[in-house]
Amino acid sequence: MKYITKYKSPNYNLRNNSKIQLIIIHYTALKDTLDAISYLCNKEKKVSSHYLISQNGTIYNLVKDKFRAWHAGQAFWQEIIDINSVSIGIELDYNPRGKNNKFSLKMIYSLKKLIFKLQKNYKINKNNVLAHSDIAPFRKKDPGKHFPWQSLSSSRLVMSFKKLKKNEVKIMEKWFNNNNLISKKQKIILALSLIGYDTREVHKNVKLYNKLIRAYKIRYLNREDITNSKSIYNTLIKHLFNFLLTKN
Repeated sequence: MKYITKYKSPNYNLRNNSKIQLIIIHYTALKDTLDAISYLCNKEKKVSSHYLISQNGTIYNLVKDKFRAWHAGQAFWQEIIDINSVSIGIELDYNPRGKNNKFSLKMIYSLKKLIFKLQKNYKINKNNVLAHSDIAPFRKKDPGKHFPWQSLSSSRLVMSFKKLKKNEVKIMEKWFNNNNLISKKQKIILALSLIGYDTREVHKNVKLYNKLIRAYKIRYLNREDITNSKSIYNTLIKHLFNFLLTKN
């Protein structure tokens, strides 16, 4: 793949031999690609990403993969709190309130090619291609509700959920019951935790719980199901079952 490499961000440091495990997708929420380059390459901003993809599909490599770019901020996934050390950050030239408020076909085509290459190079699991809102659900929404996750799923870059058989649903329910989980909320929290989400404070904080649920719904539920409380539970059961089968 060809990248534009003439722009370099000074905002990085060493990974300290941490293995690259995650790909994190962001949007810039800025005016355009040049504005994003200026921001991500500004030493005073102390923010960067490894890659930036423009509306026309051009890929800018701002920080080399071997370095730790500063894109995730305060985040959490599968008990890891230093997400920057184990991840590749990809920014998309998209602003939900700007003229660049579409995920163009060229942009998504380039994104899929880049993800495929990164997965191959670093043996990154499909479960570990994540939204910024997955790793920071209490403060981030990007890449947002219009991001075409289904396109990535169709290209087999992220996990798609196999429909569960009745006996498989019973296995999951029995497992929950054996762990003394009675309410749906308890089951939902455990499922989210096992998948990787930060559930450390949601048991006692309704506001954080609702933010976490919203982040999950935007990522995994379609628009018809997003207000249906039963749909999130059913989706999570499928997600957890498929996750456990494809964990390694």
